[in-house]
Amino acid sequence: MTSIDINCDMGEGFGVYTLGDDPAMLEIVTSANIACGFHAGDPLVMAATLAAAKRNGVGVGAHPSFLDLWGFGRRPIMGERPADMEKHIIYQIGALQALAHADGQKLQHVKTHGSLGNIANEDAELADAVARAIRAVDRDLIFIAMPGLEMERAGLAAGLRVVSEVYADRAYADNGNLVSRKLPGAVIHDAEAAATRVLRMVEDGEIITASGGRLKVRPETVCVHGDTHGAVEMARTIRDRLSGAGLKLLPFGETLD
Repeated sequence: MTSIDINCDMGEGFGVYTLGDDPAMLEIVTSANIACGFHAGDPLVMAATLAAAKRNGVGVGAHPSFLDLWGFGRRPIMGERPADMEKHIIYQIGALQALAHADGQKLQHVKTHGSLGNIANEDAELADAVARAIRAVDRDLIFIAMPGLEMERAGLAAGLRVVSEVYADRAYADNGNLVSRKLPGAVIHDAEAAATRVLRMVEDGEIITASGGRLKVRPETVCVHGDTHGAVEMARTIRDRLSGAGLKLLPFGETLD
């Protein structure tokens, strides 16, 4: 592996409210997952984030969620029919796609947010709905998915380009999904510790789970979160560690061309 991407959730303000330091993160990361209005974001925030990403040469993608502004998309919304969620995801991707087009940009990818992603990683019907939605909008959109779980399977079955993702600041369960944020140790706050584990995942091709298990992985993109304390320091530390190991930092859309 000679190059790697770093992706971050962006545009997660709403109206007069802001969350995270997007300008600083956009100087560090190579791909941005932009909220589409269902868990955060609005047309003005979305447009401003797209423009800032363009200025920094950062690849842009849609970050669809359950309709959950109150819970920031992190509450499990049970009972949503997969066919209905398919339309919700099409709606969100389409909104960002239109704003990107108006600014002379093209969406690179789609990555699910929060509980939508966590549930779809283990729910085959919901995972298939996500993949169908992406393909319906644009089959050339790249699908970011965690390795070995239902969304990776669904994306490949739908004929999408699937990019394998690892998380810098989240603990893993033995099944390869993320440990619930409700549990202690689910979120890693130490920048040096996060950078060390990311480099190990990239170089060794393994994820170490919370219980000490080992899962094989070939990471193509590393997720850093922008809404946690010390996020900018952590992202910069991770970028420096990867770059120092000889890896070139590029949007994964460029590496797949």
